[in-house]
Amino acid sequence: MADILTNPKARRDYFILETFEAGLALRGTEVKSLRAGKAQIADAFVRVENDEAFLHNCHIDEYLFGNRENHQPKSVRKLLLHKSEIRKLFGLAAVEGNAIVPLSLYWKNGKVKVALGVGKGKVQFDKRQAMKERDSDRELKRATMHRFKGK
Repeated sequence: MADILTNPKARRDYFILETFEAGLALRGTEVKSLRAGKAQIADAFVRVENDEAFLHNCHIDEYLFGNRENHQPKSVRKLLLHKSEIRKLFGLAAVEGNAIVPLSLYWKNGKVKVALGVGKGKVQFDKRQAMKERDSDRELKRATMHRFKGK
């Protein structure tokens, strides 16, 4: 699995409760743009409508060598999931404060897949707490490295 891109905001702004893998219905020019790495999912989100899941606000640049049949960069893209997975996603997202966000886009057996995460939004206090824990872990690793290096 080769990552195309990841969503840096997802794990920073949400506690990820559960993850799903979904296929993505794309046109040819969209796939070619993804191969060139011309996409962005930082502001993207998933919405479940009429027993179907859709990826909104995902920006895939127009293919440079495309013709008049080129795709729209911000168009809504359908996610390929089983009905049971869609129902489970809908149930998890219906809880107050939960959202479905894309974590990453990647290649799997020549197909584009999306890692989806059902997340509960973090508040400012939670973000500060996570930063403190990350800093303390970094300091601890640094101290142990110096101790072993000295011997």
